[in-house]
This record gives sequence, structure tokens and C-alpha cells, in this order.
Amino acid sequence: MAKDKHSKRSFNPMSLAFLDVMSCGFGAVVLIFLILDHATQNDTNVTDPNLAAEINLLEEQILEGEEGLVRVRNTLSDVDFQVVEAQGLARSIEEEIDTFMDRLRQLEENNTSGETEIMRLQREIAALEAEVEELREAQEQFTGNNIREFVGDGNRQYLTGLILGGNRILVLVDISTSMLDDTIVNIIRRRNMSDEAKLASEKWQSVQKTVDWLSTQLPPPSQYQIYTFSEEVDSLVPGTLGQWLEVADREQLDGAVENLNQTIPNGGTNLARLFQSVQGLSPLPDNIFLITDGLPTQNNREPRNNTISGRDRERLFEEALEYLPSGIPVNVILEPLEGDPTAASYYWQLAIATGGAFMSPSEDWP
Repeated sequence: MAKDKHSKRSFNPMSLAFLDVMSCGFGAVVLIFLILDHATQNDTNVTDPNLAAEINLLEEQILEGEEGLVRVRNTLSDVDFQVVEAQGLARSIEEEIDTFMDRLRQLEENNTSGETEIMRLQREIAALEAEVEELREAQEQFTGNNIREFVGDGNRQYLTGLILGGNRILVLVDISTSMLDDTIVNIIRRRNMSDEAKLASEKWQSVQKTVDWLSTQLPPPSQYQIYTFSEEVDSLVPGTLGQWLEVADREQLDGAVENLNQTIPNGGTNLARLFQSVQGLSPLPDNIFLITDGLPTQNNREPRNNTISGRDRERLFEEALEYLPSGIPVNVILEPLEGDPTAASYYWQLAIATGGAFMSPSEDWP
């Protein structure tokens, strides 16, 4: 009996002590979890005033962009409606013409009416055909996404690899003296000629046609800017340096292209100053098209000599790249130039490194 009592009073260490340890451990874990969660909530409530202001500014810009996109889409919808309406009206008029033609054939075959009725039908048919022609011309004017039109020799289309996409497209046009010709001798000759002879240069006219073609490929909802550069940088639309322009403003775009046609190439090539001007655009471009013919000959420092070696030009190019904002595709259209054999290699590397395209156009392009 005493033995049974002793067994009932025996203490099991895995009973009370184990439960106490487990309870304390679980309570500690819960306490740490509550502390960490509370700290996370406090961190999220802390706001940097400068960051908040920048976020608000970005939200306003996004809202303005969405409103502008809605306006452009509404305009395109109205144009599409006009095209559909013109197409329907043209079909209706063509049906009337068919009816009149049948009536005219019947009159001529039966000869039951005088010439007056036949002449009246012929006049009505001619008037209806003229109206259909006008409607077709209006349809061609509104059809397609191009704001401007460019027709090359034989109305040809070219596979170039150049993709003119993006919301902000920047075109950079070299207007240095070397754009007057392909060879050094002819460049020197043309430099001393009249302005009319300079404007008549085949190489310079090819550059003008290239810019004209690029302007016709710009998507209507986007913005653009066209810079010319030699020793200095300027915009083809006076007074808009550092500003984005609307592609939908056809008159302004036509004026920019016309201003280039009256520009006379002159001076050296400062690529560093050009890329610095790209930094001045806000927001930055998301697509760049660079039209040039060789490596730079100047930088922002005064030149020490009247001549420059090929190695010096390569060094100036590498220095200029330090000013180019990163993350922007650079599409290079390289015109031919004698005496600068490494230019193609350097510009090709630039296009590949930035995700752009490189091309050296033929004489009849575009």
C-alpha cells in the first residue's frame, strides 16, 4: 500500500516544466512578432517631403499626358468617322452613277427620247464622278497615321530597321562643313562657293530628304524635337530649344523641315555640346536619331591646333559619350566621308550598346 502511495506522489519532469517552457517560448515569439509588425507600420508612415513632392509632380504629369492622349484619340476617332462617312457617301454616289448609266444605255438603245435627255444624264454622271473623285482624295488625306507625306523616286518603301516609336523623339542633324561633300577636296571647294551652290550639294540634299522622311514617320500622339549641331546647338523651330513639340501640329513640323532646307552647313563638329543639350530636355527623350558623317572635331575647350588627327577625334568621341544620358536608344544614320575610317565602327558600337540601329544610306535613299 505504501508503495502505491509513493508511486502516486512521484513527479514527472515532462509535465509542468515542459509546458512552462513551451508557453514562455511561444509568448516570446508572439511578442517579437508584434514588435516587428508595429515597427514596420511606423516606418511606412514616415514620409520624406521632397519625395512626396516629386511623386505629386509625376502624378500630375501622368494625368496631363493621359488627358492629352485622350484628346488625340478623340481627334483620330473623329477623323476615322469622317473617313467612314466619306466611304459610305462614295458608295451611294457610285450606285447612283450605275443607275444613270443603265438609264442612259436604255435611252440610247431604244432611241425613245431626244438628245436633250441623254445630254442631261451625261452631265449628271460627270458631276457625280467628279464628286466621287473628291471624296476619294479626302479619304486618302485622312487615311493612315502619318502627319506628313514623303514620296521618293517611284513611290518606294524601304526596309531600314529604324523604328520611330516612343513618346518623345529627338532628331539630331549634323550641319558642320563636312556635310557639303564626301571628299576633303570637294568640301574645301564648296566651302568657298556661293550659298546657292552649298544648298545644291548632293550630300546635303540627301540629309534634307532623310530628315523629311523621318518627319513623315513620326507617330501623331508623340512629341518631337529636331536639333541641328556643329560648333553650337539649336532647334529647327526657333525659340524652342529644350522644349518638346507636338507631332500633331503639322504646320510647325512643315516649318521645321523647311528651315533645314534653308540651312547652310558650316563649322566644326562638337558632339560633347550636343549631348549636353540632350540632358537639358525634360523629360529626357526615349528615342534618338543621329544624322552625321564622322567623329567630332571639337569639344568645349578651345582647340590648340588647326589640324586634328584620327586618334584625337576618337578621344573626343569617347569624351562626348560621358555627357550622353544612359538608357536611351541612339539610332545612327551615317553619311559617307573621306578620311574618317573608324567613324563607322564607333557609331555602330554606340547604336548596339544603346539598343538602337545603325545604317549607312545609299545615294538614292530615301
